[in-house]
Amino acid sequence: MNLRCIIVDDEPLAREGLERLVRETGFLELLAQCGSAMEANQVLATQPVDLMFLDIQMPRMRGLDFLRTLTKKPLVIVTTAFPDYALEGFELQVLDYLLKPITPERFLQAVNRARASAAAGAQERTDAGATVRNEPEEAAYFFIKANNGFEKIYYDDLLFVEAAQNYCALHTRRGKLLTLSTIHALEEQLPAQRFIRVQKSYIVSIDKITSVSPTEVTLDGLKIPVSKSYRDELLALVDQNLLRK
Repeated sequence: MNLRCIIVDDEPLAREGLERLVRETGFLELLAQCGSAMEANQVLATQPVDLMFLDIQMPRMRGLDFLRTLTKKPLVIVTTAFPDYALEGFELQVLDYLLKPITPERFLQAVNRARASAAAGAQERTDAGATVRNEPEEAAYFFIKANNGFEKIYYDDLLFVEAAQNYCALHTRRGKLLTLSTIHALEEQLPAQRFIRVQKSYIVSIDKITSVSPTEVTLDGLKIPVSKSYRDELLALVDQNLLRK
């Protein structure tokens, strides 16, 4: 599967270096080089793009701020000299985060992931009887900062989130992970169609709920308290038959 890509970076030398790597990779087709977010927006509006190499620090609009404006996003590989934005990038579900100077080995690893992700999305649409188009599907995971790095959490593995003082515990099928974050920040990050707040200190996976009462929910054999302020929304889900039995 070939991927149509664009490079978005305000530095000409950085664009040239990426262009060389793209042209040396047989399955990448370079559509355009853009020196700003506004130029990239024009390209995205006029032709299909599978993959975008996106710099962070650019004049007028940061790369990640530009990414937030897009309603239909291609796969995104961030290219930057600044490691401090990794968590913000992963919260926006970028595919990979390449630190400059970018080595050919690291570049190839990232674009191979992009090709595999695009191919998986195309296969799933074929299996569902949809028209095959090289459009990336919404990521099935997110990243949190934990264990002196970034941990990938699959939505399907996450049971519930528990707030404790100035950090949160994410309870997954593989164990518990602690992250320095507020529960409100995690609630904003988690998809509302898959997770629901049931108490000021708990967010639970809707799919994992096996029973509901006015005071608690049960999931994976665990009982989680439900507060009055969140009860109506939870019971509305029951009434709409959105909870799996």
